[in-house]
Amino acid sequence: MAELDPGWDVGGGILNGGYLLSVVGRAAVLESPHPHPVALSASYLRAPAAGPATLTVVPGASGRTLAHSLVTLADADGPALTVQTTTATLGSGPSEYSHPMPEVPPVEECFSVAEHRDLAPAGVQVPGLSLRVDTRLDVATAGWAFGQPSGEPVLRAWMRFADGREPDPLALLTFADALPPTSFARGNLGWAPTVQLQVLVRALPAPGWCLVEARSSEISGGWVDEDYRIWDSTGRLVAQSRQLARAPR
Repeated sequence: MAELDPGWDVGGGILNGGYLLSVVGRAAVLESPHPHPVALSASYLRAPAAGPATLTVVPGASGRTLAHSLVTLADADGPALTVQTTTATLGSGPSEYSHPMPEVPPVEECFSVAEHRDLAPAGVQVPGLSLRVDTRLDVATAGWAFGQPSGEPVLRAWMRFADGREPDPLALLTFADALPPTSFARGNLGWAPTVQLQVLVRALPAPGWCLVEARSSEISGGWVDEDYRIWDSTGRLVAQSRQLARAPR
């Protein structure tokens, strides 16, 4: 059993997909001989309600280095999320090769979503997620917040938990869906519900802020893809994700 916290919503009482994935990831780890989630492939069937939820873990093949399972999250109305999970043991050593982290301004020069929540249009509910995850937008990708969208579907931000908790592999599952939809950068501020989300956790993150980048390569036919890359405070790539979502109307 789990209790889904209503404070992790993205507006209108809809819970954030990354938060839900972290709940599933924790359940998978608790039932695994290995301590960390390393690969998750989630299908979002519908938006579950906040409150009591059931997590069913069906173990799969397991060995000395990794284990598989299928986890289903359900609320009173039935299944809402199914996730194929792989668990293993992560390290924190250097990469043999890695595409470099983009150059971005330091945290103190970036735009705080929570500190500027008063700029939200009248009648627009501030997402609870923005108060749980401290998000500092790179001003180069934040023109949409000032009525000046860039047209390129790319967003970057520094992230950490607002309560001061240091990042861990489960936190990376949350961060992998914590930015606004990339369509915001093009001036379309509608909701983009996640349909499928795949996350790879590559290493244990160092303490401190994580840099999160989301980029779309195609928006068409009512669909949008988003590719995330997440670096820790040392510049180490610690997670990647790809998702398919419905494009905002």
